[in-house]
Amino acid sequence: MGNDEAGVLTLADLDITAVDALLARHSLRLARVERDAPIPGSYWGEPEAGVIAHTVYARDDTPVHSLLHEACHLIVAPTERRATIHTDASDSQAEEDATCYLQILLADQLPGVGGERLMRDMDAWGYTFRLGSTRAWFERDAEDARRWLAQRDLLPPARAEDTPP
Repeated sequence: MGNDEAGVLTLADLDITAVDALLARHSLRLARVERDAPIPGSYWGEPEAGVIAHTVYARDDTPVHSLLHEACHLIVAPTERRATIHTDASDSQAEEDATCYLQILLADQLPGVGGERLMRDMDAWGYTFRLGSTRAWFERDAEDARRWLAQRDLLPPARAEDTPP
């Protein structure tokens, strides 16, 4: 499904300065790719984001959820592995779940996005979770992902609504 059909936010909808700042806080950088050009390191192909080492590649039509997902793959990767990542960043199901969880949290650091919108975009794009929706997974089935991130000190500062009951 394309981003126009799904109605998801894209890189073109964001303040690039905010994206650059978010990535820089995690020692990453954004490399913007020209319209219609191939995206280096894209696992799923255009318009999905790509990753190579410490760089996230994206075009203006790259979905925000894809940009954050690939960035989070790099964030959760151990430092020694991050430098060797090219295209396929996932190491395990636990790491994949942690990546999905972290991308929702980091969406709150991008003006105009937020976790709520990101979860809707993830559902619209076709992410699948056993409870049926991203929100249901995040609220009721993601404790392992949260714990995985906490054990590695990768959780951003908590907001009250992020704290499980």
